[in-house]
Amino acid sequence: VQLQASGGGLVQAGGSLSLSCASSERTFSNYGMGWFRKAPGKEREFVAAISWSGTSTEYTASAKGRFTISRDNAENTVYLQMNSLKPEDTAVYYCARTYKLYSVSEREYDYWGQGTQVTVSS
Repeated sequence: VQLQASGGGLVQAGGSLSLSCASSERTFSNYGMGWFRKAPGKEREFVAAISWSGTSTEYTASAKGRFTISRDNAENTVYLQMNSLKPEDTAVYYCARTYKLYSVSEREYDYWGQGTQVTVSS
């Protein structure tokens, strides 16, 4: 399984970015997906997760109301729309696949993408 994240970049505070994660897996629609991020000097943290059907989602507190996770099973892709970005959102963002319905724990994710850098300037 290969996960290819894209869409990162440099944006000013208050701006928006849309991340995509394309999966090579034929059975993509059978698995929950998630986004995590790792900022410099910090541990990787959960951002958002979505169930295999897309009907259930979960967000970290700081992302609620600003970020939206979605998926297109026909395109084998999961998205993270990020609005009202803040400098503290600066991090490398990773997509990952979970064997659970969906999960906030990175220990329950078994495949990871390579990450895409998001930098928010103040």
